Amino acid sequence: MKGKRSMPKEKKKRKGLKIFGITVLVLVVILAAIVGAIAIFVNSKIGMMQQVELDEGDLGISDEAQQSLSKYRNIALFAVDSRDNNLEKGNRSDGIIIASINNETKEVKLISVYRDTYVQIEGHGLDKITHAYSYGSAPLAVKTLNTNLDLNITEFATVNFDSVATAVDELGGVTINIESQAELNYLNQYINETARVTGKSDAKVQGTGKQNLNGVQAVAYARIRYTAGGDYKRTERMRVVLEAMLNKLKTKNISQINSFVDTVLPEVYTNITAGDIFGLIPSIMDYKISESIGWPYETKGITLDRWYGVPVTLESNVRDLHREAFGEPDYEPSSTVKEISNSIITKTGYRN
Repeated sequence: MKGKRSMPKEKKKRKGLKIFGITVLVLVVILAAIVGAIAIFVNSKIGMMQQVELDEGDLGISDEAQQSLSKYRNIALFAVDSRDNNLEKGNRSDGIIIASINNETKEVKLISVYRDTYVQIEGHGLDKITHAYSYGSAPLAVKTLNTNLDLNITEFATVNFDSVATAVDELGGVTINIESQAELNYLNQYINETARVTGKSDAKVQGTGKQNLNGVQAVAYARIRYTAGGDYKRTERMRVVLEAMLNKLKTKNISQINSFVDTVLPEVYTNITAGDIFGLIPSIMDYKISESIGWPYETKGITLDRWYGVPVTLESNVRDLHREAFGEPDYEPSSTVKEISNSIITKTGYRN
């Protein structure tokens, strides 16, 4: 993490629950590794996911991004605002995370993109990035990420969050360290709303230190953003729970894994094929989540027709992202990013 930066402001929303859906893709790959010797079983489970194809020629990937990011496999993970199995157009992506895999080192970085970030959406002008998915489903959401952040994303996975608390319960809960009394107090406050939305028990956590959290409690923990660190700390909590879920899953037997998969996979909408996942199996245990990044780094809030988190500036935030996440110390943003950045400055007046 770099030096202290201003924290993006976000309105309190129950939809924040859906962030946890991003665990699904990583869990699918781990599942494939655990039971990889039983190819028919794995293939049948992966086949439970809702599959779709994207036109890679219309995803806004520049030649420069294709070349400079050639060793990175960047996958967009969306958690959408939906209460049913409709995971397409019309749903806002309230959770946006880029899983960036370094193909050489097997290092995985999770880049959280804040939902209220003010960006350019093709055909819709300057708007919140969360609306890109609603306007044009995964293709437009992926294209918006590529054109505004100079990325090379061709793959995505989308989920509806509602099954995630159940998935954690299927694992028998996860062990999380509650660091302070303040964290415990906010955790128990969030449990009430999470229980109401999921229809599950609202049992409170009784103390600090290492605790085995059930599904509602784990989701509530990941939603905390009012302690020191704000949204950056919340991003860290998401990663903590994700890693706890992965570690717990590795301890399960085939029968338990089967039950877990049946709960989670029908909620996944993706263009990642079974073949792509099988290709990861030989080296999957070498992959390690190394860092969680919150983006944009520097923002200012502005109220126009509604509240937006304005990157100050888009150009400098993209430059810093490529330096930190992709090891490009001399990175210069594309002409497209610079044009969008200037448009945002003209609209908001925010230069620094």
